[in-house]
Amino acid sequence: MLYQLSYTPAGGRASIEGVPAWQATRGGPSWRTAMHAPAAKIIAPDLLLMAYRSGIFPMADSRDDEDVYWVEPRERAVIPLDGLKVSRSLAKAVRQERFRVTCNADFDGVVAACAAPRPGHPESWISERIAASYRALHMAGHAHSIECWQGDDLVGGLYGVGFDHAFCGESMFSRATDASKVALAWLVALLRRSGYLLLDCQFMTGHLGSLGAVALSREAYLERLAEAVAAGPAPALPEAYASVLGEAEALGVGEGLGVAVGVGASSSSATGASSPGKLILQSLTQTS
Repeated sequence: MLYQLSYTPAGGRASIEGVPAWQATRGGPSWRTAMHAPAAKIIAPDLLLMAYRSGIFPMADSRDDEDVYWVEPRERAVIPLDGLKVSRSLAKAVRQERFRVTCNADFDGVVAACAAPRPGHPESWISERIAASYRALHMAGHAHSIECWQGDDLVGGLYGVGFDHAFCGESMFSRATDASKVALAWLVALLRRSGYLLLDCQFMTGHLGSLGAVALSREAYLERLAEAVAAGPAPALPEAYASVLGEAEALGVGEGLGVAVGVGASSSSATGASSPGKLILQSLTQTS
C-alpha cells in the first residue's frame, strides 16, 4: 500500500457476505474481504498473481497471524504516473543523490523494515506468512524492492508486485528524511520509462495524497487494471533500473558505475553532467 497502516475491526467484526469486514484506523474507506484463506506455509506465487490481476490482495491481523484476508477496497488509491508531486526538497535529494539507490539489492531487508514496529503502530499487517509469500514471489521475478542507502545502512525503501503493465505498491519505510520519497520518485520514473499504465497504492492516506495519489472507485480501478493486464508484459523493474545506470554510464558519468541488481549488489556514487539521479529527475519532468 506504499504506506504502512494498522487496522482494527469495524463494527465488532460484522461480516459482509459471511466474511469479516474491516476499516482503516486512519479514517480511510472501508473495504470488503473476498475470502478468508486458511493457514498454510506460504501463498503460492501463481495464486498471488491471480489475485492481483483480479484486484485483490492479502493482509493479516498481526505479525504472528497464520491466516490472511483477501481484501478488495471499495475505494482505491493510485498515483498517476504523470502526476507525482515532486517538491523542491525531494527534487534536490534526487538530483544530488543524497542516497545510494538500488533495486532488488535487499528485498528481505525492505520487507522486514516495512513490517517492523514504528511509533504509534506496534503491529503490522505484514505477517510472517505474508512476508514469506512475497519472498517466494520475489524469487519468481514478480516482487521487487527499491532501497535507499547511507553508506552500508538501509535507511529507506519500498516493495511491491509487478505484472503486465501494472505495479502494485505494498509498503514503504523511512529512517532518514525523504528516503522513502526518493525511493518512490525512482519507482515512478522507472515505471514511466518502461511504459507502465498503473501504479496502485491500495489505500488513500494524507501522505500519499500529498504526493499526488488520487482515489478511484473499485469499478474505475478495475477498468484501469484490465487495461494494464491487456497490454501484456512490460520490462520488469530491475531491467528499467539497469537501463538508467547504463544510460548514465554511456553519457560519461565515469567508470565503476555498477548495475545494482541482486542481493548484495551496489553502485558507486556518480559524478558528472548526467548522473542516474539527474536522469531520474528528467524522467519525472518529461511530458508524455
